[in-house]
Amino acid sequence: MTWSLAAGLEDRAVLVTGAAGGIGAEVCAAFAAAGSRVAAVDLCEEKLEALVAGLPDSQRHVSFGADLRNLDDVDALVDRTYQELGQLDIVAHLAGVILRPNDVMDVTAEDWAFQEEVNLRATFFLDRAAAQRMRATGVQGRIINFTSQAWWTGGSSVVYAATKGGVVSITRGLARIFAPAGITVNCIAPGYVDTPMLRKDVSEETLESFRAQVPLGRFALPSDVTGAVLFLASQHASYITGITLNLTGGQLVY
Repeated sequence: MTWSLAAGLEDRAVLVTGAAGGIGAEVCAAFAAAGSRVAAVDLCEEKLEALVAGLPDSQRHVSFGADLRNLDDVDALVDRTYQELGQLDIVAHLAGVILRPNDVMDVTAEDWAFQEEVNLRATFFLDRAAAQRMRATGVQGRIINFTSQAWWTGGSSVVYAATKGGVVSITRGLARIFAPAGITVNCIAPGYVDTPMLRKDVSEETLESFRAQVPLGRFALPSDVTGAVLFLASQHASYITGITLNLTGGQLVY
């Protein structure tokens, strides 16, 4: 096989959730540049329309809004991708939410449910629906979930960290279950990525304390994450499944 980061990605149908976010938009652009056809999914349809319009060969890509707290929407994502693109080869599941309480005692049942439903429950049901369809159609597909360095460190956003730990467990379990069908399920664990999500409700002093924890001395850019996504989706990663890939600039070493 001739080496290329995008080996095997040309004309593949890729479902990207969280596509309107800082990392998600870069991932959509990277798959499009690799020749894949992208189904971009997020809550905000206006942002998605602008995103798709700016992708290479924009007419080859589609977008649709979905609320991942609604399991009917989650199941429909797989069906709509097949309807729009004719197949489903790859899922890059980036959608996630975080609430940062000032004190753990401030966490409410509603806070817990919101993060659990988006970060954890939706991951399981989307992964399962996609893998079932891939297996039924004979596609040796790729599923790439997103966790966070918080799955390992914990941190002050305890509920968020717990849901992200669950994403790692789901990834490992589904990797074993669907491996006989040639479907790989892997996970990426970014550290501090310079996006609106990182900066939301965070002071400059706190941001500096975050940066000081990173041996490489800077926050990641969204573009720093896309290479790992494309690699795990490519033919070069066909023998990799069940892993959690640490992208923290040296903050975590394991």
